[in-house]
Amino acid sequence: MLIITINGCKKDFLNAKPSTNIVQPITLEDFQLLLDNTNLNYGVGMGVLAADEYQYSSDATWLSAPSVTARNSYIWAKDIYEGTITFHWSSSYQAIFYANNVLTGVEKIERTPKNAVEWDRIKGWALFLRAYSFYDLVNNFAPFYNEKTAAKDLGIPLRLNPSIDEILPRSSVEIVFERIFKDLDEATTLLNTALPTARSRPSKVAAHALLAKIYLNMGKYNQAESNADVCLGLYSKLIDYNTLSKTSSTPFVNNHDEQIYARIATIENAIRLGPTNNYIQVAPDLMALYGPNDLRLSVFYSKQTDGTYDIKRSYYGVSGAMPFVGLATDEIYLIKAECLARRGEVQPSMDVLNKLLITRWNPKATSPEVPYKNVMAANSMEALDKVLLERRKELVFRGSRWDDLRRFNRAGANITLRRTINGQTYSLPPNDPRSVFPIPDDEVNLSGIQQNSR
Repeated sequence: MLIITINGCKKDFLNAKPSTNIVQPITLEDFQLLLDNTNLNYGVGMGVLAADEYQYSSDATWLSAPSVTARNSYIWAKDIYEGTITFHWSSSYQAIFYANNVLTGVEKIERTPKNAVEWDRIKGWALFLRAYSFYDLVNNFAPFYNEKTAAKDLGIPLRLNPSIDEILPRSSVEIVFERIFKDLDEATTLLNTALPTARSRPSKVAAHALLAKIYLNMGKYNQAESNADVCLGLYSKLIDYNTLSKTSSTPFVNNHDEQIYARIATIENAIRLGPTNNYIQVAPDLMALYGPNDLRLSVFYSKQTDGTYDIKRSYYGVSGAMPFVGLATDEIYLIKAECLARRGEVQPSMDVLNKLLITRWNPKATSPEVPYKNVMAANSMEALDKVLLERRKELVFRGSRWDDLRRFNRAGANITLRRTINGQTYSLPPNDPRSVFPIPDDEVNLSGIQQNSR
């Protein structure tokens, strides 16, 4: 994969066909071209397919879903793939392969005062990419993190070198997370502080945002909050939704102000956002949560003639037909607000939440110039409930809902998901083994690694 012709431009470099004049990438410029391949910015989309944010428009459209994986994920079937090929697993390992090649190659280049900034950025980028990909995999194809069982729970194979023929066993969840944090901790010392124009490239802000997200899902709220603080201290822009089009199917531009790191879900065309979506509708109970002054109602969704709602193109921007599953400032504000509420800081939690919500308020929706009224809470439990409600309304079709359902159930929320197809009801009880996705059949057959229990 890495034996490619270098012709001096990005497109030729990445797309060159084999010839007799071939060399391996050896310069920092070469390694940047490898990392700039946007195919590396795909994340696992299984959680988007399995969450409760949507429903198929009819039993017939479910039956004609674009893939077996999409259809079976919707009902949490034991056999999701039915022997078909899926890219949810392989796309992340492709990114890891590229990152490992860059990390191996950059160490062969002497770091000098002249190239130090670029050398650090390239290495930090590769470490960030590998860490994010490892996290995506362990978060979907291994038991959800539990401090009491992480040392024995089966995680994923940890590929730390470019070899493609080495068969590795599954490391424990604990060891995988240790590697993720080691990579991210080093990346934070190497990446640039300023966000790049192209949000497909990481920054120090992105590394701390990812750490905040990971620690939140682990239930380590002190670490989540401290990383959210660093992130927002470096970059905290929010978009005033009053400035966005309410009628466009693509309300967000590429590389917009709230994006920290752009990443989209692999969802096999089952959930295509925007006017080309003919399969799904937004779940009615989700739509019922929005009030008339909430701009997210018109920015995120489009109402159909039958009264149902479709989701518009995502935070990714113009090309956002696939769900955005990257990092953005709105999520970091919500992480900060949640952590404050969980440690009893009621008013500070509401202050952070209101900074976000005021940018989502339409003062002219119900009557001219209705002023925004701050959200208030009487105690920490009420504050937490309000923050979690806004998480559900804000982070739609971004993979966060699936993570939240699992972490809430880990804490005893006792949430059961249900779908009804052709008169048959399917359910996913709390902490069910099916909330861990199976490793693709072809990977199990080739490597012999242990399959997840379903």
